Order: sequence, then C-alpha cells, then structure tokens
Amino acid sequence: MNIAILGYGRMGKEIERIALERNHKILLTIDIGNQADLTPENLSSIDVAIDFSIPESAWSNIMRCFDANTPVVSGTTGWLDKFDNVISICKEKGQTFFYASNYSLGVNIFFQLNRKLAGMMNSFSDYDISIEEIHHTQKLDAPSGTAIKLAGDIISVLDRKTRWELNKASERDSIEITAIRKENITGIHTITYDSPMDYIEIKHSAKSRKGFALGAILAAEFIKDKKGYFTMNDLLQLS
Repeated sequence: MNIAILGYGRMGKEIERIALERNHKILLTIDIGNQADLTPENLSSIDVAIDFSIPESAWSNIMRCFDANTPVVSGTTGWLDKFDNVISICKEKGQTFFYASNYSLGVNIFFQLNRKLAGMMNSFSDYDISIEEIHHTQKLDAPSGTAIKLAGDIISVLDRKTRWELNKASERDSIEITAIRKENITGIHTITYDSPMDYIEIKHSAKSRKGFALGAILAAEFIKDKKGYFTMNDLLQLS
C-alpha cells in the first residue's frame, strides 16, 4: 500500500518503520511544519492515511482526507467532541474511517475483560470503581482516550455509574479517573474495584509503542478497498 502518515512524532516514526518492514511505501508525511501539503493532489496516490497527529489537527486532517476520497485510520485522542460528526460525514459521503483509542491487541482484550467484569459487578454494590492512567509527559490530553473508553464501557453496563470525572468523584454515580504523567511511560491503565473487605484490580501495561503501531498498520491493511466506519472489534473480531 501507499501510506500517508499524519503526525510524524514518535508514533508516526514507529508506524513508518513497521510499514516499511511489511513492504508498504510511505509517500507522504505531514507534521506541524508542512500541514499545507495535505492536499488532494498529494493524496491522489495514497491508499490509506494514518493519523496520529495532535487533537487540534485531527478534524482538519480527517476532513481533507475525506475530500480526497482517502481512507483514514485515526488514533489521535482529545478531539472526540466532533467524533459523531465524523461518523455522520463518513457515512453520508461514502468514505472510509477506522478509529480506535488504542490499537494494541492487549488493550483491546483488556476492553473486553473490563466490560465483562463491570457487568458482573452489578450484583456487588459494595465495590466502588476508579481508573488510573499513567503516560509519558509528552501526552497532550488527559485523561487518555483509552481511559475514557474504559469508563464509558463501565457506565454502559454498570447501573450505578453514569459519568466520569477527572481526578475526583464528587458523587456516588461518578467514576474517578486519575491521570498521571511521568517520563518514559508508554501507557499503564488500572481499574480498581474497592470494597471495605478487599479490592479487585485489572491492569494493562504497554512495554513499547510497537504494539500500537502494528495495530494501526493492520487496521490500514484491513480497510483498504472497504467503505464505512470500522473499529478494532471489526479487525480482531473480539465481540
């Protein structure tokens, strides 16, 4: 495939490395210094664009790709207030869009475990729930998109929780998400169910960016020649 990388930071470079290992070609890289190069002409020979840019650029990048009929794989978080609009436009214009808050195979298995455990906990009201996420200091958004999805999945199946709050839980129906930033941490997510008697904890720790980058390339390979909106559940068939 001919690939465009939108956001040429550490994730973008890891995606490039794995794409080349899998015999793909990188024909276009877009970063903060050359955003004007994201044009229909430059996208005309691109099979899939992979966006790991910054929240402020994600919407524009996706819309430019749609205008050029270029499929998009997006892993950028922090812009999801416009997510429903992107999905609507994707469907209305017959475009192709793949989104995941996290492209790691292990994290997506973790998502399934999280939903299963949350459903079981409907019968055990003594347990309160909290989420902690730890990332490197360069991560711009807090909480992480992965933590938001974990909280959203809990809320969807656990009757006593209706919302999440950052670094607090002001009411019983709220899930506290604690966001911590430390040097050289790829990503750690921990969900704790705490009761007066004991606590239950599930955790996912990423060792490197390689798992995320490989997942993004697999997603790009998956959506080539497809139309519509896709997620990691479509790719991995975990549900």
